[in-house]
Amino acid sequence: MDGNNVNLPPGFRFFPTDEELVVHFLHRKAALLPFHPDVIPDLDLYPYDPWELDGKALAEGNKWYYFSRKTQNRISGSGFWKPLGVDEPVFSTSTGSKKVGMKKHYVFYKTMEEATAEVKTNWIMQEFRLSDCGSTSSGRSSKRRGNQKVDYSTWVLCRVYERNCDDGDDSAELSCLDEVFLSLDDLDEISLPNN
Repeated sequence: MDGNNVNLPPGFRFFPTDEELVVHFLHRKAALLPFHPDVIPDLDLYPYDPWELDGKALAEGNKWYYFSRKTQNRISGSGFWKPLGVDEPVFSTSTGSKKVGMKKHYVFYKTMEEATAEVKTNWIMQEFRLSDCGSTSSGRSSKRRGNQKVDYSTWVLCRVYERNCDDGDDSAELSCLDEVFLSLDDLDEISLPNN
């Protein structure tokens, strides 16, 4: 899929909020419902390094979006995705601040030829998954389709981007919580005194 050639009218950009990614794309994907525009591809992420996503995932600016099957194996050809911090809830403002999903942050580590050497990169992945409780679909559509079960554990939606530490203008790409989660990774290197 050519990320620059999506089925959006001229002048429109794909710039979804976390809530929109979960409610309008991920939930409908898990429930096998159609969604428009159908621009986010299915991609088995883990064989690919993040810099290989161009042309495979939906590209908008410096971000890539794709659906993937949830897996514990986040190892690629050149490294692995390491989780950061705790899961962050995603709330729906249209349903009275109901939790509709979770967002987990990962940073890509490149493995070197020596088996023990790992180099932290600037590549960040936000992996969205659905909440296990409840459904965001209306009761009317549930009745029309029968009591449809949604497999909340199968699909995730990923947003991958490269953080640019040298350019002050890109610092707005990370929310305050993103910065906190990224700084938590550095806590592994701090030793606390024993009391």
